[in-house]
Amino acid sequence: SKFLNDKWMIKNGFLNDVQEHKPWWWNIKVQKLNLSAPLILLPEVSCQRAIEILQEKGYDQAPVVAESGLILGMVTLSNTLTSVLSGSAQFSDPVTKVIYDQFSKIGLEDSLGKLSSILENDHFAIVVHEQMQFNGNGSSFMKQMVFGVVTAVDLLTFVSRNDKK
Repeated sequence: SKFLNDKWMIKNGFLNDVQEHKPWWWNIKVQKLNLSAPLILLPEVSCQRAIEILQEKGYDQAPVVAESGLILGMVTLSNTLTSVLSGSAQFSDPVTKVIYDQFSKIGLEDSLGKLSSILENDHFAIVVHEQMQFNGNGSSFMKQMVFGVVTAVDLLTFVSRNDKK
């Protein structure tokens, strides 16, 4: 059961990681990775345009975010191309037809240790920052802003550049 799986419990914030011999970078915050702002696609972008944008900008993946700020998922160049070539999607279809809607989110204040645990199972994590927003009538709500996309390569690059050994 996932509730008896320590990695799942840590990844989902139900348990603090109690690893005894943590590497020097384990408790450093995700914000120290200095991620660049991500390329974000709106859900109505076509598969063909998404492929063109990703190739033109040199990205392999991009979050798909509704104008309301809701994170719908992640589109990858390889999955989009594979879906179109196999016939399960058309070039004219919106990217929402080919997105991964199972993804992990991590905050800027979370530790690189938590990120490392996520990246053991996932190819990437979407870095989010929660922001309080107010409506015209004075009511407020929390909105998640996509701050970046982080991969194992980003973590490895940070560790190797800053290795204290």
